[in-house]
Amino acid sequence: MAYTLERFAADCRSALERDPGPAGREEVRRHVSQACLDPEFVAAHLGADNDSPRRILHEDERLGFCILAHVHRGASESPPHDHGPSWAIYGQAAGVTEMTEWRVVSPAKEGGRGKVEPTRIYSMQPGDAQVYQEGDLHSPRREGETRLIRIEGRNLDGVPRSYYDKV
Repeated sequence: MAYTLERFAADCRSALERDPGPAGREEVRRHVSQACLDPEFVAAHLGADNDSPRRILHEDERLGFCILAHVHRGASESPPHDHGPSWAIYGQAAGVTEMTEWRVVSPAKEGGRGKVEPTRIYSMQPGDAQVYQEGDLHSPRREGETRLIRIEGRNLDGVPRSYYDKV
């Protein structure tokens, strides 16, 4: 039986109601991995008819977290960034993303960029999912098309975030 969006959202809500901190987020990460490995879930939400770089699939009325589908066509690279006051979970459904995690060398100031150096680089393959807590810096790089599920602790549309330059 396919993992439905309704079941996925309920599993995430249940995990975060039990523990809104790192342990609950780790449980949500496992659900993200499950969704990314379910061919019917991927076809329904990240299939050929979805070419959106950011599509909100579910915004939880009680807890505020969002489940998003992301489709990136072709090569792309994001600068090192955080998710402002929120945490995020990235789950790879198709393609490969090279993810870099960063350490702050000099903090970003309002209206400016900080400086960072890499601490870890790894490839995210289909089924891989990773939690980024508040303030964790990361940057994805893609050589080709990728499809992923991402959870935001809250809807980040319009929320200011810090960006950084590589040292």
